[in-house]
Amino acid sequence: MANRPVQKETSSQPHFLQFNNLACETAGGKVVFATDEWFAPARNLLKRDPPEFIASAFTEYGKWMDGWETRRKRIPGHDWCIIQLGVPGIIHGFDVDTSFFTGNYAPYTSIQAACLDQMPSFTLDGDRTGMAASPSQFEAVAQLNSDSWEELVPMTKLRPGYSESCHNYLNVTYPHRVTHIRLNIYPDGGIARLKVYGIGKKDWSTVSSQDLVDLVALVNGGVCVGYSDAHFGHPCNMIGLGRADSMGDGWETTRRLDRPKVLKVDEKGILQVPGFEWAILRLGHPGIISKIEVDTNHFKGNFPDSCKIETCCLTPDEENNLIRNHWRSDKTPKWRILLPPQKLKAHHRHLFSGESVVQCGPVTHVRLVIAPDGGVSRLRLWGRPVSNNMTRPQQISKL
Repeated sequence: MANRPVQKETSSQPHFLQFNNLACETAGGKVVFATDEWFAPARNLLKRDPPEFIASAFTEYGKWMDGWETRRKRIPGHDWCIIQLGVPGIIHGFDVDTSFFTGNYAPYTSIQAACLDQMPSFTLDGDRTGMAASPSQFEAVAQLNSDSWEELVPMTKLRPGYSESCHNYLNVTYPHRVTHIRLNIYPDGGIARLKVYGIGKKDWSTVSSQDLVDLVALVNGGVCVGYSDAHFGHPCNMIGLGRADSMGDGWETTRRLDRPKVLKVDEKGILQVPGFEWAILRLGHPGIISKIEVDTNHFKGNFPDSCKIETCCLTPDEENNLIRNHWRSDKTPKWRILLPPQKLKAHHRHLFSGESVVQCGPVTHVRLVIAPDGGVSRLRLWGRPVSNNMTRPQQISKL
């Protein structure tokens, strides 16, 4: 278990880390242009896995690095790349991660953004280590006028990639939908990862009220707004694209220490335990849920024994107040059962519909409760969007 990533909450972490990474390769993010990729290609910026360092690894172009690293510039200008978000949406913050780039990190950065209806065709195929943009690629990208895009982050000094200084968190206040970003580095150097934290923004006017939609999906604007434990994996992973690649691509908690020394079950075979874990998610659009999928893919010796799902309707102010109080408040939501307690299996897609799903009417939030602990890789909540006078919150307070 020593190599498994452990996610720790600290009071110094910015609030936007609770949101989704809209640029991650697993969400469909991709680099469509880069001025130079001599030591390491820009596509590494969007990897889901944490950066690694291999002291003995070299290529014919120099030291192998797990990130984007340009050559030492000997011509006018600076380096930059353009990233197409996998999920267009509202950006709340960035993590410019310089891990392991200590004597070769980019000293400064700035970030610009645009919402493009149409995009010229760009292809950066294969391993581009040792390469730079060609004159024809520069000519094609000039059509975007990216140097005039909206500035989200002004020129900002970065810190070197030591463990205590590698995460450069940059807060953003920009209430408009973004499809592409331009990452500038000055004048050259390396960055290990770029994470673009935000909330997907779907055009719901194109969706019929009769369409069955996964209302909590990342691509449809779903977002995690609270949880009890995320030791091995954040709940936001559950609303990602497709099925999970591994346990690391799901929500997983620690083993609860209040479990009875000798476990017992009830008449339905469900473990009788005093504690549970929970995750709260806001739907991308208010709706009526009629079909549920709880997927424990890859969780074979650590799946939850059982789960249930509750729902409620919250206004923006109610949600913000509950988040500020870590969902512990005298005025807790009036949770209603959507899915009664269900026994779960290892490494299995559990589908619930018909009489299994309680008709709760229009809802805005759900709470997945697992007992006693364990991991869930994906949660799908299919339903029909409904008109609602509620306005979904645009900003969320720190967890």
